[in-house]
Amino acid sequence: MTLDEAKALVEEKGIEFFLCSFVEMSGAPKAKVVPVTNIDEMAAEGAGFAGFAAGEMGQGPHDPDMANIPDFNSLTIVPWRRNMAWVAGNIHVEGEPYQYCPRTILQRQLAKAEDLGYTFNVGVEAEFMLLKQDEQGNYTPWDSLDTLGKPCYDLRALHRNLDLMTTLLRNLEELGWGPYANDHEDANCQFEINWRYSDALTTADRHTFYKWMVKTVAEEHGLHGTFMPKPFANLTGNGAHFHMSLWDLDNKTELFLDEKNENGLSELGYQFMAGILHHAKALAAVTNPLVNSYKRLIRNAPDSGATWAPVYTTYGGSNRTQMIRIPGPGRIESRVGDGSTNPYLAAAALLAAGLDGIANKIDPGSRNDDNLYEVPEEELVRRGIGFLPTKLSDAIDHLEKDEVVKSALGEVYADYYIQVKRAEWDDYHRSISQWEHDNYLGVY
Repeated sequence: MTLDEAKALVEEKGIEFFLCSFVEMSGAPKAKVVPVTNIDEMAAEGAGFAGFAAGEMGQGPHDPDMANIPDFNSLTIVPWRRNMAWVAGNIHVEGEPYQYCPRTILQRQLAKAEDLGYTFNVGVEAEFMLLKQDEQGNYTPWDSLDTLGKPCYDLRALHRNLDLMTTLLRNLEELGWGPYANDHEDANCQFEINWRYSDALTTADRHTFYKWMVKTVAEEHGLHGTFMPKPFANLTGNGAHFHMSLWDLDNKTELFLDEKNENGLSELGYQFMAGILHHAKALAAVTNPLVNSYKRLIRNAPDSGATWAPVYTTYGGSNRTQMIRIPGPGRIESRVGDGSTNPYLAAAALLAAGLDGIANKIDPGSRNDDNLYEVPEEELVRRGIGFLPTKLSDAIDHLEKDEVVKSALGEVYADYYIQVKRAEWDDYHRSISQWEHDNYLGVY
């Protein structure tokens, strides 16, 4: 969308204000409110931000301001404030694209794919929970009647949340994203809404807006919406599954599709998938970026009987115990990512790994059809099946050694990312948990 087209839309829709937005490392959106009367200056010079105050943006309090220059292709009219439009932007510092901007990092990787003749399409399944906070500040699932051991698809629990869910669905329909399903997921008070896939940049922008929208609508209903990977030890965690495919530059030909193959996947698709499996341990540092992320990637079943999260670097057909599932012809699903994933960084890293698989014609090996949660670990070792990292520090170690994934982030940003995440791990280890009190105070 050009500036003139944006101006025409502003006039047509009665937009008065822009939320000029970007994300920092966590994926949390930051923004300034800009009146439409200032659209020319915003388009040319961007909205100014002090980077150090905005979060993990690679700046100190002494550094020059960041300028967030909007991309009007991302313009999204806020359904609950129709006089306001959200627009994602790219950070510049002193007139140059900023290497610490996650959106710019994704665009750089997409340009490499385009040079090879590929369009990278992505759809995201983003799970979230609805919680309430008690007087002591503790969070619990809000619905006291949502207590089934296997609550997935429960109509009664879904019905009690219809006001909130239908609000979200109407918003998505109004935005033109093509929502097609909403359900109660595997944990109590856990939900998921699906909408149509798009190119990776559009999906990352929409995923960012969507998470903000869920939290906002939840707050309006007196609830707390969270995408935290594993809020409760006894319940299934919140995943963010990436459905991926490569198309030609016209976005008309599915390059992963081979209808003659038993999985409906072309040789190019197998190689792309193999690249992701090959780099899986380093990718985990990006797709599962929190200490808490690794409490989701476990075999031990919660109350429902299965974690629904991968533990091993494997693929299968429609098999949800695998890291990569082939849900249908022409696409693959990475099930490893969680609700804390920064969609720009994750998409960039996954794409780089997949392209490396194509460049080196990596073989993904044989399809796994077993329930891997039930296969003894010694048998998995005998088969040569790789294990995903079990904690953030291990994932960071793998990232530090993986030149392909680091290159996707950019060497400067990769080093910064590793520094930030090591500090997060160290901070975690300096904290004292309730578990330690429960198990040690009365004994020692």
